[in-house]
Amino acid sequence: MTTIYLKKNKEESLLRFHPWVFSGAIAHVRGDVEEGDVVAVRSSSGAELGVGHWQEGSIAVRILEFGCSSLPESFFRDRLEAAYSLRRALHLVPTSTQTRNNTYRLVHGEGDFLPSLIVDVYGSTAVMQAHSAGMHRSRHEIAKAIVEVVEGVKSVYYKSEATLPFHNHIDDVKDGYLIGGEEQCFVAMENGLRFNVDWIEGQKTGFFVDQRENRSLLERYSEGRKVLNMFCYTGGFSVYALRGGAREVVSVDSSEKAIELVKRNVELNYPTAEHHRAVASDAFKYLSSLPPVASASDAFDLIILDPPAFAKHRGAIRNALQGYKRLNAAAMEKIAKGGLLFTFSCSQAIDKEMFRLAVFSAAAMTGRKVRILHQLTQPQDHPINIYHPEGEYLKGLVLAVE
Repeated sequence: MTTIYLKKNKEESLLRFHPWVFSGAIAHVRGDVEEGDVVAVRSSSGAELGVGHWQEGSIAVRILEFGCSSLPESFFRDRLEAAYSLRRALHLVPTSTQTRNNTYRLVHGEGDFLPSLIVDVYGSTAVMQAHSAGMHRSRHEIAKAIVEVVEGVKSVYYKSEATLPFHNHIDDVKDGYLIGGEEQCFVAMENGLRFNVDWIEGQKTGFFVDQRENRSLLERYSEGRKVLNMFCYTGGFSVYALRGGAREVVSVDSSEKAIELVKRNVELNYPTAEHHRAVASDAFKYLSSLPPVASASDAFDLIILDPPAFAKHRGAIRNALQGYKRLNAAAMEKIAKGGLLFTFSCSQAIDKEMFRLAVFSAAAMTGRKVRILHQLTQPQDHPINIYHPEGEYLKGLVLAVE
C-alpha cells in the first residue's frame, strides 16, 4: 500500500480525528498512487495515523479509519450495519408499526464515518452518490453490502455523474442501476404525506430528505396563513402547509419541470386544493413584483426561502453572503406585519454564524423589527461528526417580522 508522510507537526488535526488531509500538509509520497487508491497516512516520525482514499485536489486524503495501516475486508459492511442500526433506533426505518415514512438517509458521508458517500433509501431502492474517486471505485462492493444489510432494499441506483469532482480522470462514470432496476418511479411517504420521487432525472437523489423535520415545524405554523414557498422544487413545504390549514399557498420556482412536479405532488395529496397556485418565475423578480407591505391588504404572512447552495466552495463565500442578504431583505420588505419567515442555507462553505450575520444585515436594511424563534439544522439521519463541523451544512432560522 502506498504511504503518505506528513510534514512535521501536521498530524495534529488527525490526532483530533478530523478526517481530511490537505495537500499542503504532505511531505512526500512513498510508492505509486492513483486517484481513488487506499493509502496509509503516517506522521513525519512514522507513526500510523490512519487509512483513507487518495484524491487530487486540496483535500488529498479522506480518512476511513484512524490509527491503523489497513482496512478489514468487512469495512463497508460494518459501517453500513452501524448506519442502519442508528436509523432503526431513530424509528426511521419502515416496520409493521411505522408506516408513515418509507424514505430516509442511510449514509451521510463523514457523519457516518464514510467520507464522500451519500445513500438515500426510497422503499426498496437505495440511491447512492459518490463524491470521491475512492467511493466510486468501491461502488459495487458498497452496493452489494447495502442489499445484504438493509432489509427490504432490492435495487441500488448509482447517481454520481454530477458529483465526482474529477470524473474526467475516470472513464467508467455512468449513472444507472448497480443491482436490480425494476422500480423506475416511486411515491415517497413522509410523515403520512406522499411525494413523487424521480431519482433518475431529479435533483440530488430525487428528493430533499433533509428538510423533513423543518417541514413538520412549518405545518404547525401554517393554519390560516397565506404562504409563499420560494425555490419550491418538489413542493414539500407547500404540501405540509396545506395540511397545516393554510388559507392559500403559492409555490414559486424558476424551473418549469419543478412547477409540474409540485403540481403533481399537491394533487397526489389534495386533488381538489383550489387554494394552491404554482408559478414559474425567478425568485428576485417574483418578490419585486409584490406590492409593498404597507399597501398590501392581503400580503403573504408566511414565506419560505430554501434556495440551492449559493456557495459550493470557499471562493464563492463573499458573493453568496451578498446573495443571502439580498434575498432575505427582499422577503422581509414584502412579508406582512406579524409574518413568519423560514429562511435556509444549504451551502457547506457558509457556517451558521456567517448565515445569521447575512440575515441580520438583511433585517437592518429593511429597518423592521425581527426576532429569532427557531434555529434549525438537518435531521437526525444527517448526523454531524463532532470532529468534522463542516458536516453541519444546513442552517435555518424562523423569524417573526413585525
